[in-house]
Amino acid sequence: MNKDLTIGDPAKVLWKFCLPLFGSIIFQQLYNIADSLIAGKFVGEYALAAVGNSYEITLIFIAFAFGCNIGCSVITSRYFGAKDYSSMKTSVYTAMIASAVTCLVLMVLGILFSGSMLTLIDTPIDVFSDSKLYLDIYIWGLPFVFFYNLSTGIFSALGDSKTPFYFLVASSIANIIMDYAFVRYLNLGIAGVAYATFICQGISCIVSFITVLRRLRKIESAGKCKLFDSGILKHFLGIAVPSMLQQSFISIGNIIIQRVINGFGPNVMAGYSAGVKLNNLVITSFTTIGNGISNFASQNFGAGKYKRIKEGFKAGIKLVWCLCLPLALIYLIFPKALLGFFLTNPSPDAIRSSVLYLRILAPFYFVVSSKLVADGILRGLGYMKEFMVTTFTDLILRVSLAIILSKTMLGYVGIWCAWPVGWTIASALSIMYYSVKTTKLVKSGNGA
Repeated sequence: MNKDLTIGDPAKVLWKFCLPLFGSIIFQQLYNIADSLIAGKFVGEYALAAVGNSYEITLIFIAFAFGCNIGCSVITSRYFGAKDYSSMKTSVYTAMIASAVTCLVLMVLGILFSGSMLTLIDTPIDVFSDSKLYLDIYIWGLPFVFFYNLSTGIFSALGDSKTPFYFLVASSIANIIMDYAFVRYLNLGIAGVAYATFICQGISCIVSFITVLRRLRKIESAGKCKLFDSGILKHFLGIAVPSMLQQSFISIGNIIIQRVINGFGPNVMAGYSAGVKLNNLVITSFTTIGNGISNFASQNFGAGKYKRIKEGFKAGIKLVWCLCLPLALIYLIFPKALLGFFLTNPSPDAIRSSVLYLRILAPFYFVVSSKLVADGILRGLGYMKEFMVTTFTDLILRVSLAIILSKTMLGYVGIWCAWPVGWTIASALSIMYYSVKTTKLVKSGNGA
């Protein structure tokens, strides 16, 4: 069901719109968590390290899919808010063409250089072959990743966060079952984990894509819609490319950090792999809510309702902080129990590294979630330069401090300490930019 986000109480509208997005990302992350859980439980600790090692590279591909999602979603929601349905449909078709080309290029590069990328991050020989096998299978499934993300972006632009949630619930449950069956009963090892994800993502993508095309056909528009528009492509790229750069550079930063972590051996790698999955579950959830707030801001921008955008920011902060409290407490109090989901007999180093990682980061979820809400507003309004400044501030601080502190007596614990510093400084910048830009927008009475 399409939903106009420009009417109704902003707090109620955001809660109803964003909570299914939160649920969706929980189930989306179950794909990756299930891979790690099954690999660690039924293949071994080195298999978990291999999945975690490959995961950092897959995030680069996801970054491009995410950029296409955001570019399509923001532009489409702006036309939807302005009730310009013809341009809205053209923006969708243009985004599909651009996404297909991007996906094809990445697949070719991935197939040719997957081994080189693993070598670049100093992947230990013990986990290299499994890492490459998992990564190669993942690359062949990139079209599913791209067009599923594009479909969810379109649903969000139309104010519908429930339909993709239903698809994800079914797909994630199926993925867990297939992971278990392929590894436990068919003895396919790492390949079984990768193929289960490949199949489930494929089915989810096809169903979502068909549904969104049918939804678009039901929306009446004046005149015949063009399949491609260079002007809309320019606007799409103006949002998508910075978003791609943001996510890809974050992924590159994470790869550099992964390389530093690899120097501490497979046990610490396995502990980090478990910890980073749990951390990414939280951060990706907040990022997704931030994306929802981008749709809210973009629809209201298109409708010329600027004061409503500031009300949405306040409601967004309350929403993410309500989610922060239980998640931070769980990670602080029960980190060992959570680690038990990934490893049957973890080594002392794996336990210690993962527990410290979660306990150092968890209190700062309140900080980083505020940044992601502010970023969502900035991106929805098209202030991409400011958005990029805050992203690179966080990234540069985290990577540089991780390298420096890892060489001190803190060892790998120093790497964990880099996260809160980057988050705190970047969050202050994001909120400052949000405040200045939205205040000027409201006073000027225009979207320039």
